[in-house]
Amino acid sequence: MIIENNKVISFHYQLTDIDDQQLDASDKEPMAYLHGCGNILPKLEAALAGHKVGDELTIELDPIDGYGVRDEAMISRIPVKSIRGGKGKRLKAGSQVYVTTKDGDRLATVVKAGKFQATVDGNHPLAGLTLRFSVKVEGIRDASEEEIAHGHAHGIGGHQH
Repeated sequence: MIIENNKVISFHYQLTDIDDQQLDASDKEPMAYLHGCGNILPKLEAALAGHKVGDELTIELDPIDGYGVRDEAMISRIPVKSIRGGKGKRLKAGSQVYVTTKDGDRLATVVKAGKFQATVDGNHPLAGLTLRFSVKVEGIRDASEEEIAHGHAHGIGGHQH
């Protein structure tokens, strides 16, 4: 069996930057996704297509193919009351928070926190980085009708309902 659309793929991975600093890795259980549904980065999904169980590969993604280029306009100083749950809570630099905007809540990272104002960065934490995924394909199976209808894998390593 090979990796193709409507297959549930499970794989172990290690994610590093171009200086080999580890940024993330699968834990004891492999990650699972439904191939062809855009559940993982598009270039990573494309690189996995056609592979089979046991295959190992390394994929390097430029920032534009990963989590985007950094946009300094996404860094702003805002009132603490605009941070969901921020009022009365002690914010710390590096914390992930939700900022209430006119377009709804947005995930951001606290850069600097004060009593009434905070500087937050709306860029993805991995934006601007060239990423290197080292992947080992652990499993391939046919997706269930329910998984296909929902657009994602269920169960261990996938979405839990």
